[in-house]
Amino acid sequence: TAVMTRLHLLLLFIGLTLAGSCKRDLLEFDKVMQLTSNTTSRLNNIRFLDDATCIIGGGSTFYQSTMLRSADGGYTWRTDTNATGPKEMYGMSVAPGGTVYLCGIDGIVLSSQDKGNSWDFHRIDNWLVNRGGTFPVPDTGIFVSTVLQRQCAITRVAADFSIIDEQTFLFGLNNLYMTNTTTGYALGYGVIMKTTNRGNTWDYLNIKGDNFTAMAFLGEEIWTCGSAGGIYHTTDAGTNWQRLRNGNDISLPRYLLRCILFTDNQHGWAAGDKGKVIYTNNGGHDWYEYKNFTTSSIRGIAPCPNGDLLLCGDNGGIYRIKP
Repeated sequence: TAVMTRLHLLLLFIGLTLAGSCKRDLLEFDKVMQLTSNTTSRLNNIRFLDDATCIIGGGSTFYQSTMLRSADGGYTWRTDTNATGPKEMYGMSVAPGGTVYLCGIDGIVLSSQDKGNSWDFHRIDNWLVNRGGTFPVPDTGIFVSTVLQRQCAITRVAADFSIIDEQTFLFGLNNLYMTNTTTGYALGYGVIMKTTNRGNTWDYLNIKGDNFTAMAFLGEEIWTCGSAGGIYHTTDAGTNWQRLRNGNDISLPRYLLRCILFTDNQHGWAAGDKGKVIYTNNGGHDWYEYKNFTTSSIRGIAPCPNGDLLLCGDNGGIYRIKP
C-alpha cells in the first residue's frame, strides 16, 4: 500500500510538472471581428484574388456547395447564387491564367474565369473525393483525392476534364500545391510527394511523422503542418526538412492543425480544431498560442492587403483579425 501511495504521488508530481511546463500566457489579438457570412456551412478555404476580391469555398458534405465572395477587401460577403455544385468543395486553387478552381465530392470541379462572379460545373468521371487540384497549364489538370485516408489517386485530366491517367496509392492525400507549371507537392497521411514534370512522376520526400494538411511557401522555403500538431520546414524546396515542432511530444500542447501561413520568413500563423491559433516570430522554432475567440474549427487563413488576417471555418465562421 505504501508503494502504491508513493507511485500515485510520483505520477501526480509528473502530471503537475508537465502541466506546468505546458502553461504559458496566452497571446491576444489587437482586434477580432466576426463577420456576417449568412451561412452555417463549413468553410474550407479562403483566398484573395486581388486587393478587393476574396473568395471562400466550402459546403455541407452531400447537400450543397457554398461559395462566398467579397468585393471590398474581405469586410462584407455575399453568397454566390451562380454556383451550381451540389456537394461540398474542399480544395481551392488559382491557375496561372487566373482561373479559380474548387473541387470536392463525387469528382465535382467548379471553375470561375471572372474572379468568382460566375461558376462553371465540371465532373471528373472517377467520382472521387478530390481534396485539391488545378490546371498548371491549360491542357492538363492535376487533382488529388482520398478515401477515408486509406487510399488515394492522383488524376490528370484534359481541358474537357476527361481522364488522361491516374496513379493510386495506399494512403490518403489532403491537398495539392503547384508552385509553377511543372513543380508541385501532394501531401497527406504520413507523406509528401513532389513532381517536377507536371505530375507524370512523383518522388517521396524525406519527411514523415504526421498527417500533413497544409503548406506555406516563400520561394524554395516551405513550412508544412499536420493533424498531430507537427510543423516542419525546408529551405531547399523539400530536399531536406527540419522538424520545428513535434506534435507527438506529450510535454507540448496538442493541436490539430489545418492551415498555415507565413507572411515573411520569420512571422507565421497556424490554426485548426477548436479555434486554436498559434504564432511564431522566429521562423517556426517557437510557437505561442492565442486566446480563443471561437470554439469552432478554423480551416483557412489568408493575409489581407492592410496586414489583417482573415480566417474561416466551421459553422459559417469568418473572422477578421488584427495581429
